[in-house]
Amino acid sequence: MLSFIQGDFDEINPTYVVINCNNIGYILNISLYTYDKIKNLKQGKLFTHLVVREDSMTLYGFADKQERKIFSYLISVSGVGANTARLILSSLSPFDVVSAIVDENVNLLKSVKGIGNKSAQRIIIDLKDKLMKEDIAKENLGLLHNTKINEALSGLIMLGFNKKPAEKILNKIFHEKGASLSVEDLIKEALKVL
Repeated sequence: MLSFIQGDFDEINPTYVVINCNNIGYILNISLYTYDKIKNLKQGKLFTHLVVREDSMTLYGFADKQERKIFSYLISVSGVGANTARLILSSLSPFDVVSAIVDENVNLLKSVKGIGNKSAQRIIIDLKDKLMKEDIAKENLGLLHNTKINEALSGLIMLGFNKKPAEKILNKIFHEKGASLSVEDLIKEALKVL
């Protein structure tokens, strides 16, 4: 119904934003990921998802289309509502969510408050194939993975470590700890193991 809303940010809070668009104030529920992207802006554009229930209509806003797409996937899972999906996207970046699902990292999903073992497994079972079929997994993980792993690997090789064992450990760290690690963090974690 609504694809996006663009206008002045009248209020920006960690959980919601009020956008003034043509003198109408729209309240959009947001994740911390979106909040981090817009917190210093005076105006902008948020992509929207409207959740309609018997007793309410709630707008959710997203900094980018990718986050909105992941939100849509999450709420398609039985037992995962809009607020739970928003909580997941507040606790983990969209990159980390996709990475956790594709790599079947139950522990990373369980690190989100309110997500237990069964919910994490259901999310993985329901969404892994969908994400793999779409380009969403490749977009999120491919470029990010190659760039960070390659930079960290170059650093470790310059420090005198062999390529194969270093690459294996970096891949393991990247998949276990999540895509939000910086290149420096990857190298530090690898040095603990090597």
